[in-house]
Amino acid sequence: MKKALLVYGITYIALLLLVFGLLFAVPKLELHLLLNSWHTAIQDTFFKFYSTLAEWPLYVVALLPLFWKKYRITIFFALSELTAGGILQILKHTISSDRPISAFESCGEVSFPIVEGVCLHHSNSFPSGHASTFFVFFTCCALLLEHQFKLKNKQDNHSAWFVVIMSMVMLMFLVLAALGAYSRIYLSQHFLSDVCVGSIIGVITPCLFFYFGRDKILGTQNKDAALNEVTVTHDDEQQPNESNSSNT
Repeated sequence: MKKALLVYGITYIALLLLVFGLLFAVPKLELHLLLNSWHTAIQDTFFKFYSTLAEWPLYVVALLPLFWKKYRITIFFALSELTAGGILQILKHTISSDRPISAFESCGEVSFPIVEGVCLHHSNSFPSGHASTFFVFFTCCALLLEHQFKLKNKQDNHSAWFVVIMSMVMLMFLVLAALGAYSRIYLSQHFLSDVCVGSIIGVITPCLFFYFGRDKILGTQNKDAALNEVTVTHDDEQQPNESNSSNT
């Protein structure tokens, strides 16, 4: 199953390299117009509502494990989001960069499409909190799914088709996260550089929590301790029996 998670990681890195190339090759305002030049009524409606998923619906989904008493998973989501959000707020208020509408107004014109019903913000553009939330959520999902099926794979040997399916699921997670990040550009709430850094924070934060706290998150630490205790008890029971046999 590590192969499936690698699909998520490698594809994300490839996407980052493409974004870095665009950021270095095209001026900031021109790049925003380029990425924000295909508007339709359907896309306006879709991205307007899809973007709001990062405001509360994803948090509600992160609470669902509580119904199955999977408290550690919800705590994992919460810690990842709170840590990423804290980093973002520090950067936002330290750097305090202009949002797209303010940047274009300073040039004397606003020449990009504005989606009806969207209230455009003017400051604290860098980095994007929505992009971070989308990537925190779906990176957490990818990490948990990979480890869950990794444990099952120890018992059952899955076919190559199963690995392909899981790789497609990982790609779906990445696409959903990337769509959320792009929605902020489409709605002219952020520049590409804003959502790029937001996504990096959103990926790295849960990965670090999972790497250093995997046993606590998955509850495997207690299981391993219990298993070791059973093994020691079993060995202690065998030793007297072996002693009696040798005396006999």
